[in-house]
Amino acid sequence: MSVLSRKALLALEAVIDVAQHARPDPVQARDITERQKVPQRYLEQIMQALVRADILRGVRGPRGGYRLARERRRITAGEIVTVINALEQQEEKPSVRSHLGQITLTPLCDRLVDMVQAELATITIEDLCRDAPLAASHNDDFTI
Repeated sequence: MSVLSRKALLALEAVIDVAQHARPDPVQARDITERQKVPQRYLEQIMQALVRADILRGVRGPRGGYRLARERRRITAGEIVTVINALEQQEEKPSVRSHLGQITLTPLCDRLVDMVQAELATITIEDLCRDAPLAASHNDDFTI
């Protein structure tokens, strides 16, 4: 069971990918989708939400793509998850229907969400990049 939605996990992966690969040129969505194995249309919705939230900066043009809008140490995992949670608010969420569930399970779920969000607020993209090996280091494209 994952604590985070698939979109939230993808958003975190995408921001880490941009942080690792945006030197000197911006990272193109096409490259992220190849590395993360996700459809580009699915990723673009997430990337645009991150641009609107000032987590990423979109760069237009033939060599365009995405860069971090701020330093790695100034972007938290909690910010990213909050943006994606707001994006997902439009989708129907599972909810308890019974009175018993509403008075027991709904508060429990709310507390768990608050605990996870508080922990995510302490984790920066810098922390995650430090813990993650550079994705390009296991690139299958090489020459001898």
